[in-house]
Amino acid sequence: MSNPPHVVIVGSGPIGSAYARIILESHPSATVTMFEAGPQLTAIPGESVRNIEDPVAKERAREMSQGPQAGALRESLGIPAGVVVEGMFTARQGTHLLDFGGEGSAHAPTFPAAAAATNVGGQGAHWTCAIPRPAFSERVSFIPGAEWDGLIETAESLLHAQSAAFADSAIGGAIRMLLEDEFGGELPDGYGVSTLPVAGDPQPDGSMRWAGADVVLGPLIDAGNPLAGRFELRDLSLVRKVEHDGVRATGVVVEDLRTREVSTVPADVVVVAADAFRSPQLLWASGIRPEALGRYLTEHHVVISTVALDGERMGALVSDDELKDELARRAKHAADPIAAVNRIPFSEPGHPFSLQVMYAENPPFPLDPSSAHAGNRWGYVNMGYGVRKHPRVEDGVRFSDDDLDYRGMPNMTIEYALTEVEEREIAEATERLRRAGGALGSFVAEPRLLPNGSSLHYMGTLRMGQADDGTSVADPYSRVWGFENLIVGGNALIPTANTMNPTLMSVAIAVRGARAVAAGLDAYADESQG
Repeated sequence: MSNPPHVVIVGSGPIGSAYARIILESHPSATVTMFEAGPQLTAIPGESVRNIEDPVAKERAREMSQGPQAGALRESLGIPAGVVVEGMFTARQGTHLLDFGGEGSAHAPTFPAAAAATNVGGQGAHWTCAIPRPAFSERVSFIPGAEWDGLIETAESLLHAQSAAFADSAIGGAIRMLLEDEFGGELPDGYGVSTLPVAGDPQPDGSMRWAGADVVLGPLIDAGNPLAGRFELRDLSLVRKVEHDGVRATGVVVEDLRTREVSTVPADVVVVAADAFRSPQLLWASGIRPEALGRYLTEHHVVISTVALDGERMGALVSDDELKDELARRAKHAADPIAAVNRIPFSEPGHPFSLQVMYAENPPFPLDPSSAHAGNRWGYVNMGYGVRKHPRVEDGVRFSDDDLDYRGMPNMTIEYALTEVEEREIAEATERLRRAGGALGSFVAEPRLLPNGSSLHYMGTLRMGQADDGTSVADPYSRVWGFENLIVGGNALIPTANTMNPTLMSVAIAVRGARAVAAGLDAYADESQG
């Protein structure tokens, strides 16, 4: 009698977690082993560190994910606290720079803010939980529309989507009204000013329990659920190589970072869902090198600013009692930087950008006490316009077999440049940001373009395509071309130009890939075990 089919998943973020859950819920006997190079940060595997109330414990959890190992051996490659603006589109604590300047550092002179998180849950332990739906040209054109809508709905369910978070905030409602007055006549129906969809669960006290990979794993980490018996998560386990015979993946080579023991783990299917740089790095190290591997790198560039809300305009829309209630609610949850979050979504042709507007009672940086805007009674908004990067083969990451990184893996050199197309759209977004700020109040931080890589949303380096023509790495079901049982997942698969947080889109793509794996798993197992 053959053994139950075994799936190995590399990476424990929301994408790898979606693969694990869909496969185990869809197949009656399959087993899944998930490998994560970083440590487990929270008692619940993959939980968002934003849910940790104790500030010391929260800081410790973030510190643990800023390098690849735990304890005294952990490298300190993290983002310095002094440059962090929580809740904004910029590198944040809990991540570590790829080009950190030390021995074994990646080379990213034109993409300097590139960062990663190394921990159970991946970036899903640190993200802002924004999950807007992709629209218009952001969608994957070769996935049929009705199927795509269903995939998105499944992804929203896995992520515990909330479409009206903070909708009851009087401050948030006033901000929407002011933005609607400024922009409403220019925006198509259904794509106007609205609340930002987020991933999490509203609590009775008005707070949010933010979603991480834990909510995607769901029953797999519930000790009382039968599915948990078929799932294993190994942290501090670095996958160094995918074993294969040229047409089939046969397993992975894993180093236990606690003991330095190296072993080979066989698998009927291998899913690589690390991130947009380390997933292609692993394929390269394994001798799997499609022409498009690492190329077509995109992100969404971000123009940000901070505005002090205008008292006269806000006071005309919000009563003193409503303001007091808002501040009282915020005082209960002062450690969470995000209160009301509004947006103007991407639409074409007239608004090919995405705006996020996050209210906070305090600015994200100290203001000079002499400033006219210091201690603003009505608070502040941190705003950012997301601007797309159009895919080009010239943008991407190259790997070296001779120059090794601090892990002993083929080192990375990131090549990236803005073209006239991006420069024009950035200029247009900056002007719109000035209009938005003018509608709401006075700038306390002028609009500025963040350095390349600041979005943390890196796409395209494992892009999916319709044909094996050298412009894509994976087929429409996320299988690496030429390998039926080697699957890739994550933002890296997105082949389109996107303007905002891509996690929802990547989970939807993973749902499609995982269903295909589950449907073919018995055949893969028969082939490998026969």
